[in-house]
Amino acid sequence: MIAQLEKTCYSVEEYFELEETAEYKSEYHDGEIIPMTGGTTNHNKIAGNFYFYFKSAFRRQNYDIYINDVRLSIPLQRRYTYPDIMIIQDQPIYEGDKQTTITNPLIIIEVLSNSTENYDKGEKFKSYRSIKSFQEYILIDQYSFSVEQFIKESEGEWKFKEYLGENQVLKLGKIDFELSFSDIYEGVNFVESI
Repeated sequence: MIAQLEKTCYSVEEYFELEETAEYKSEYHDGEIIPMTGGTTNHNKIAGNFYFYFKSAFRRQNYDIYINDVRLSIPLQRRYTYPDIMIIQDQPIYEGDKQTTITNPLIIIEVLSNSTENYDKGEKFKSYRSIKSFQEYILIDQYSFSVEQFIKESEGEWKFKEYLGENQVLKLGKIDFELSFSDIYEGVNFVESI
């Protein structure tokens, strides 16, 4: 996911200008612009499956779900990212006057790849934890039936749960919603993803 551009320091305003005309998305890390690489078909299927089943279960209810193209502001870290999936409770709170950057995710879901796994579990999760509304983090492995779940219990305290094996059911901690691995991984071909 992370391939570095030249080590030039950019302002947030310059980053936004470049993003408006860019052919690909980039993250912003405190002055540094980092291009995002493309995903696999399995990555896309997993994110799409989660989106479909959640959206179907919560139509006309108090939650919105966004997939891959909505930017997230992490102001305390001076970062902007594009999580694979974000769930918002109530209405999205936007940064600025455009509907492109949100500030209030309740749940963030990342689909892991070999190139992003360490970043998603480490530095990115640390940044996400600085967001006040953020309460749950789900990491879905695209190479095997494996999901990691972190649920915020209090400030600075997160409960960890690991799901392994084809017959598991992921149960969200902050919303009454569960999804079987057969639904999460529907259409995924592990042989092709290695």
